[in-house]
Amino acid sequence: MFFGTIPMGLATIINGLLVFGPARWGDAVVPVAEALWWLDVAMALACGVLIPFMMFTRQEHSIEKMTAVWLLPVVAAEVAAACGGSLTAHLATTSAQFTVLITSYVLWAYSVPVALSILVILLLRLALHKLPHESMAASSWLALGPIGTGALGMLVMGSDAPEIFAAHGLASVGTVAAGVGVIVGTLFWGLGLWWMALAGLITLRYFKQGLAFNLGWWAFTFPLGVYALATLKLGATLNLSFFDVFGVGLVAMLAVMWSIVAVHTLAGAYRGHLFVSPCIAARVCARR
Repeated sequence: MFFGTIPMGLATIINGLLVFGPARWGDAVVPVAEALWWLDVAMALACGVLIPFMMFTRQEHSIEKMTAVWLLPVVAAEVAAACGGSLTAHLATTSAQFTVLITSYVLWAYSVPVALSILVILLLRLALHKLPHESMAASSWLALGPIGTGALGMLVMGSDAPEIFAAHGLASVGTVAAGVGVIVGTLFWGLGLWWMALAGLITLRYFKQGLAFNLGWWAFTFPLGVYALATLKLGATLNLSFFDVFGVGLVAMLAVMWSIVAVHTLAGAYRGHLFVSPCIAARVCARR
């Protein structure tokens, strides 16, 4: 399942190159970022279909043992889509921009509907079998990841769509794409608000019962980060201060959570007892 985090991590590096690279190293970083993005696309496409195929044919799964970790191989493609939306503004030719933009829309559709299908199954699992083992507590936040990334991707792709489509004689399509991006981004943001509230309540319940730190706590950070980015992008697009203020609050919460998790990670790594998979830990406890 965690193979999907590899292309997602690469997408973060690509975004960093696009944000900080041109000012430090000049426009020469753009072709590097573009090449890395296509590599990221290939890995995301492979993870998105091969890992589910192995789940269907070689692995043993049950609804009772299901967690939001099922989302990880699928979400990689929409992360690449959002990254592609950011890349288009840096490309020199309109043909390259158009190719990357269309590919990004395909990646979004390749990922988001499947992720939403998994979320439906996850709701059923939670209703029938209640919360997973405490070692998987942070996985409750993973559901926010594909929703936040889906919203961010549509907003980012839609922002440059009018100019890119117009350059290819499809101005009306670009206008529609921009409008659809705003509407879909807003709808997904509302869905994400529900999941974030639910994840918060679930997390409070776990903490009341006592919750030991493990590497799964990093699941508190990435989903919250992409949802914060989607919130800030909505604020900039709609010019509504509510989203700006809410987004700043989410960023502050993310900074606190990241600091807590980072400190615990360093301490656990120093003591040498940290690097145990939460999934394996849950199975060991269940056998006991």
